[in-house]
Amino acid sequence: MPLYLGVMSGTSLDGLDIALVEQHDRTRLLGHHYIPMPSALREQLLSLCRSGDDELARAALTEQQWASLAAQGIASLLRQHNLEPRQIRAIGSHGQTVRHEPARGFTIQIGNPALLAELTGITVVGDFRRRDVAADGQGAPLVPAFHEALFADTGTARAVLNVGGFSNLTLLHPDQPVAGFDCGPGNVLLDAWIQVCRGEAFDNNGDWASSGELNAPLLQSLLDEPFFAQAGPKSTGRELFNLPWLQAKLTKFPTLAEADVQRTLLELTAFSIADALLKRQPSTRELLVCGGGAHNRGLLERLSSLLPGMDVCITDERGVPADWMEAMAFAWLAHCCLERIPANRPSVTGARGLRILGAIYPA
Repeated sequence: MPLYLGVMSGTSLDGLDIALVEQHDRTRLLGHHYIPMPSALREQLLSLCRSGDDELARAALTEQQWASLAAQGIASLLRQHNLEPRQIRAIGSHGQTVRHEPARGFTIQIGNPALLAELTGITVVGDFRRRDVAADGQGAPLVPAFHEALFADTGTARAVLNVGGFSNLTLLHPDQPVAGFDCGPGNVLLDAWIQVCRGEAFDNNGDWASSGELNAPLLQSLLDEPFFAQAGPKSTGRELFNLPWLQAKLTKFPTLAEADVQRTLLELTAFSIADALLKRQPSTRELLVCGGGAHNRGLLERLSSLLPGMDVCITDERGVPADWMEAMAFAWLAHCCLERIPANRPSVTGARGLRILGAIYPA
């Protein structure tokens, strides 16, 4: 059975996830490897999320470094499993999103798949999002089709929640096409605030947030952002939800304790997810959580409280490790591209129709 690698670098910019999968009737995880993002590369990637000097050259140089880091991780994973490059059919490489503005007709992921193919000696499939955007879709989220392949149940209404830098939902109902959309900030504001206030990369288990008090007026101010009132298809990113956006909101709350801000940001993430799910698929019986947010105990507790009657659990309990879901998805997307299987879902992205996603860079 063919072997694939999936490489995912998400909006949290903490590192690269690399999954080794076997693809047959289902996708089976055989191994994985994680590479922390070097701080200098992280800063370069963040700088490309906003306008600046000499962007084209900086982007070209930065994606060379990204591809080199990915190649190093791939080599390590292959050594761990005594595999040769020729034994891997393809790498599905998401690249790193630096701009996502489907309303203006573009999304940009850098990662130099041609260089990655050269460095690894393996066929690379990349650039998954732009074909959907070209067909008037959002280009995101793309993982609902993979969630459907893994978790669709003919008798149960389920939802799959991915909480990375941003949160997105996949809605699986036995009588309806798969649906999905971005809900809003996942970890992006929580991480940004704790980095500013405490110099920490993330709020472990949501402990700092749990030490604070929810501020209802601030929460309402955050929820006043028009994005939350939009129905899907919709997607978002750092172009909207970022530290300056939060700081502008906080000017009306100058005396608010830092921990109270963090607690309110946790509620923003939890409430925006729960509210969207209850409005779009109130019959959901099971919410399966994946991504980095699956490790935030405080977030899971709030979701359980806001969604009474739903079983909230992480995808590990259904046989798919929460940390590797997205990397596995891009390995699967590479398989779909090579087999000419349409992998977007118009009911999710709003595209004009089914499309084969990805561009192929042969070894």
